[in-house]
Amino acid sequence: MLAPVPVILVGCEHEELGRNLITIAWTGVDCSDPPIVHISIRPSRYSYRMIKESGCFTVNIPTVDMLQAVDLCGTISGKDGDKFEKAGLTPIDGTVVQAPLVTECPVNLECRVRDIIELGVHDMFLGEIVAKHADSTAMKKGKLDLTSIPLIGYVNGEYWSLGEKIGRYGCSQKKI
Repeated sequence: MLAPVPVILVGCEHEELGRNLITIAWTGVDCSDPPIVHISIRPSRYSYRMIKESGCFTVNIPTVDMLQAVDLCGTISGKDGDKFEKAGLTPIDGTVVQAPLVTECPVNLECRVRDIIELGVHDMFLGEIVAKHADSTAMKKGKLDLTSIPLIGYVNGEYWSLGEKIGRYGCSQKKI
């Protein structure tokens, strides 16, 4: 019912299992100070153990031109091979956490797991953002400008493009 939701690529790395990407649509911001985001993953997923045991992950915000790679990372398992290679994506080491960033994504967040909440068939990982990265195409006047990033939304098994700004916080208070 709460749709669309953003689609992200979550990067993770594990000493024994290697590195992986998982496509997630169940994500969001939970706190601004400290900055906390969440991702929800089924314990049966390959990335689950990697994130739980490493205590970190990255949030990589893809654009609509990356849809084929994003979908591929959500439909195959990392235990069957390197998703970066299969999807044609470029990993780069995180600067603070030991989890890969996706070079092709214009915005990347490095997160440390603060808590894991068992919800049912999914567990929610609360991650504190410990480093932020954005390429110049995502910035305007020194601030992140999401209007320059054609985001991907997910609604009931379908992908949708997002990106038109229709207002700003406090717009209902402006005098006409």
